[in-house]
Amino acid sequence: MVYVKIIVQVLVISLFIYYVSGRLMGSQINFMKRIMSVLGSVAFTSFVYWYSYLRYTAYLDDVYVLMDIRTIIWIGSMLLISMLLYLFFELFDPLAIGEKGERLTRHKSPFLYLRNQWRSQKRLAQVMQIAMKNGISRTLKYARHRENDHELAIAFRDTLEESGGIFIKFGQVLSTRNDLFPKAFVEELGTLQQNVKPLSEEQVKRILEKSLPYKMEDVFSDFNMTPIAAASIGQVHKAVLRISNEEVAVKLLRPEVKEMMRDDLMILVQFAQWVSDKSKWAESLGFRELATGFAENMREEVNFDIEMRNTMQVAAALKKSSYQMKIPYIYTEYSNSQLIVSQFARGQSIASRQNLFESLHVNREEFARTVLFSFFEQMLYSGIFHADPHPGNIFIDERDGNPILLDFGAVGRLAVPQQEGIKLFLMGIQQNDANILYDAITLLVEEHEHIDRLKMEQAMAQILLRISYVPRIPTEELIHSLFAVVRDFGLSFYPSVGIALRSLITLDGTLHLIKADFDLFTEAKDFSKQYITSMLKRPFKEPIETKERLEEEFALMLPALRKIPRRVDKLIQRVESGKIILHHDVFSDKHNAMFVTQLFSRFVLLLVGITFGFISVALLAIGQFIEAPYGVYLNTAAYVGLFLCAVLLVRLSIQAIRLMKRG
Repeated sequence: MVYVKIIVQVLVISLFIYYVSGRLMGSQINFMKRIMSVLGSVAFTSFVYWYSYLRYTAYLDDVYVLMDIRTIIWIGSMLLISMLLYLFFELFDPLAIGEKGERLTRHKSPFLYLRNQWRSQKRLAQVMQIAMKNGISRTLKYARHRENDHELAIAFRDTLEESGGIFIKFGQVLSTRNDLFPKAFVEELGTLQQNVKPLSEEQVKRILEKSLPYKMEDVFSDFNMTPIAAASIGQVHKAVLRISNEEVAVKLLRPEVKEMMRDDLMILVQFAQWVSDKSKWAESLGFRELATGFAENMREEVNFDIEMRNTMQVAAALKKSSYQMKIPYIYTEYSNSQLIVSQFARGQSIASRQNLFESLHVNREEFARTVLFSFFEQMLYSGIFHADPHPGNIFIDERDGNPILLDFGAVGRLAVPQQEGIKLFLMGIQQNDANILYDAITLLVEEHEHIDRLKMEQAMAQILLRISYVPRIPTEELIHSLFAVVRDFGLSFYPSVGIALRSLITLDGTLHLIKADFDLFTEAKDFSKQYITSMLKRPFKEPIETKERLEEEFALMLPALRKIPRRVDKLIQRVESGKIILHHDVFSDKHNAMFVTQLFSRFVLLLVGITFGFISVALLAIGQFIEAPYGVYLNTAAYVGLFLCAVLLVRLSIQAIRLMKRG
């Protein structure tokens, strides 16, 4: 019974320490670290407390012996050591804080967190073991030499194939990126086979019964149970609608895919980080970014609601386009997050059926131009665009040779300022003008106020010189150089802009597959001319629509126009009375003001902590020469002051560590 009372008291004190340390450290403290720091401090201080004091007392006979002045010192030491332990954990956890100071991950249950961590680390160790066995680490050292491409490509392919699951899917996607990888990689990764066992007929029927709003027999007059395509995410069946007798493609989500995604996507990103750390070649290639982008796209792909919405948005944006890019129609009345019923596309991928161009007598240059111009129209004028235009997502129609755009699991969205920025970027390249490129950059990056214009224009001029006097502008090299300059100036593109620029690289590789000497930037100039001409002619071709649009714009402007005379009068009155004063200082920018405020508050806390320390040391020194009874109060105040000093300094140290991580 005595031991139970002691354990209860220790638990109560531990909960107190847990709560108080959390309040002192801030709400960002990780649950597991707080538990570990509290357990470590309780164990250490309790042992010291027992060894130095309790073992000489009858604490088992009277547990309330714990409630004296030494207990207060024990609890204070426990709190201080728990904070110091957390400072240690924070110091050696570089990924604990996000860009805005938030925790990057939050787990509702510590037990689920531990289970997931154990499973994740076990899977990561398995993948790393496979990679080491296949010689990835050895071959990466020599990856910059062209003669070693084939050896590294084989090792990389074997690693992905043996790892299975999402890793094979990643390799298949990379095999379409001939814009980034050498020929040896594209060929080796192209041999990867998912070896996914198709869903059984019973599984297909079960998914259809569960997902369709009606009975299968009422929706389809014919349904081919043999899939025309099967992959790790889902499989596609050919069917015929009963109501219209139209051929459709039915895309089913595999039931186990979400569990597979949960287990392997984070492991893939960690594996990519390991590869990038091992090789400067992989780092310059942006291998980790490729894996991260793939993971983000995959998370969207497993939600067919997102893909449906994306498809319909792009189709609506291109409805009146003069470029014949076909997008399969989605039958929303039968589709949901588990399956998509869409118009059946009669065609073949341009990546696998190059001979279709000859058999259908399709002009490759016109085909490539249609694809490019449709993409520009999506990106630069509607603002929503297909974010992954690799060769596997562009088909050639077997009937008329027109391009078909498929797979809208990932799309990008550009706001109007960023659309203008991309337009200026293309214009600056064509006119070889660094000033225009600078103006484009200011629209494409976040927080550009601190840019040194002269230095940035000089950097842009260097990029332009690098691509001058060549028969074709190297899109990949140009955009990678642009990313490097932006990074060197401490800037970052808006996420949507990064997606758009990487999509241009992918599209450029696709266009070269269609026609080897196709120049994206030369064609972009022709697109601009055609689009401007069509915009000038539109009022004459569509007079009624133009009149209605002008009336709508004028109706929106009218309230503001009516207020102008009154506002001008007020402005003149204020100027005459001397009430208008122009004022600008460092605090006019909210970021500067916030920085100065935080710096000042931390400086004040530092001074307070140091002051407590000096006063406490002085009180302790004075207390040594006072023999009167009140001397004990001086010592108590001194120890309290030293404790507060330590708490403040530890808290400031943790804040400094977090600030360094954000930078």
